[in-house]
Amino acid sequence: MTTIRQFSRIVPAILAMTGRVTMLGISRWTTSGGSYRTVQRFFATVLPWATLFWLFFRTHLFRTDDVYLLAGDETIVSKAGKQTHGLDRFFASLYGKPIPGLAFFSLSLISTKERRSFPIALEQVVRTAEEKAAARAKVAAKAAAKRKPGRPKGSTTKAKTTLELTPELSRIQTLIRALLSRIGSLLRLTYLVLDGHFGNNAALQMALQCKLHLISKLRSDSALFLPYDGPYGGHGPRRIYGDKIDPRAMPERYLYQTTIEDAVRTDIYQLTARHKTVAVPLNIVVIVKTNLKTQAMAHVLLFSSDLALPSATLIDYYCLRFQLEFNFRDAKQYWGLEDFMQISPVAVTNAANLSLFMVNLAERVLQDVRREQGECSVLDLKAHYRGAKYIEETIKLLPETPEPVLLARIFTKIAGIGRIHKAPADPVPA
Repeated sequence: MTTIRQFSRIVPAILAMTGRVTMLGISRWTTSGGSYRTVQRFFATVLPWATLFWLFFRTHLFRTDDVYLLAGDETIVSKAGKQTHGLDRFFASLYGKPIPGLAFFSLSLISTKERRSFPIALEQVVRTAEEKAAARAKVAAKAAAKRKPGRPKGSTTKAKTTLELTPELSRIQTLIRALLSRIGSLLRLTYLVLDGHFGNNAALQMALQCKLHLISKLRSDSALFLPYDGPYGGHGPRRIYGDKIDPRAMPERYLYQTTIEDAVRTDIYQLTARHKTVAVPLNIVVIVKTNLKTQAMAHVLLFSSDLALPSATLIDYYCLRFQLEFNFRDAKQYWGLEDFMQISPVAVTNAANLSLFMVNLAERVLQDVRREQGECSVLDLKAHYRGAKYIEETIKLLPETPEPVLLARIFTKIAGIGRIHKAPADPVPA
């Protein structure tokens, strides 16, 4: 109950506060009993965040008539110093280079009806010394002399379905299996959506071992082959690879849709194809864009292990993966994922999970507000709670509490300051 009481004071403070979301900032915006030491104790407490995420989603966000996707992505938080737990150099796409910071891998449930992502699990990426050494050896091997053509001497055939997972994929698989165990039979998940970094056989086998179909993206230069349907040669194993596919010269029989917009033609093809490093046939969707003025072309290769998935659905599900980026944006911009200054393992875990938890909590509050006000953003929500905080502290200084009608008018006026969308005529319920 002590931790719940601390949590109940910290959450309204984060909703109302301005500036960086640090322990000192939170303590200054809390109500009575929210001292700096209280905030420190909260961040030093081991909390079952995975269970908290699931219980909150199941109670307040889950819809029985909706279809959910399981998606995962990694976010990088830039950090200076040398003592923060898990501090390392990670590649940040925003900077286009490795930067010192922390890495967190998040799993989210994406609603296909609401088209929103709800964070459901978060784990910090802490690389061991062995992983770092293996990564350096891999880079050194690539920088060495170019390998001679042909099969390396002494190499043996390896089964494509029984390969050993990398430490990164092992961490993700452990996180997924723990989540599926918590969910049980309440929610049936079919698809795991990951970005192009996981468009390989190892990630596919990891997803299949979790009884999920993978949806991801292949490299644009991936060598794909049609399944062989010719006669048996009479000796040796049967062929499984047919003609090689040229994504920019696809046969018309695989064309699904063609659209033209702003002098750019988009052709969508769907077919079943094979990749020589993947053990199973893949459901491939090829998206080719052609500039009708310059004839410049570009293409994208999406794939799924579910051969029956229609191309329109596959494209839509992969596009929904980007909702995770909005979660990370909100967590960094509003809820302190980029601001926390903790260095111990427990405190870092609590700060990162709290910021993602606030994404779900804010979404739940906004659902109620939007029923009465229509358009309402996170900035509107924070302006409302900040105005309520100002009013609360001001009333404490008055000799007498204003009448309810006057208090309602004051609340409406003050809470509307700083809003993006028009303030409501009546005060928003706290």
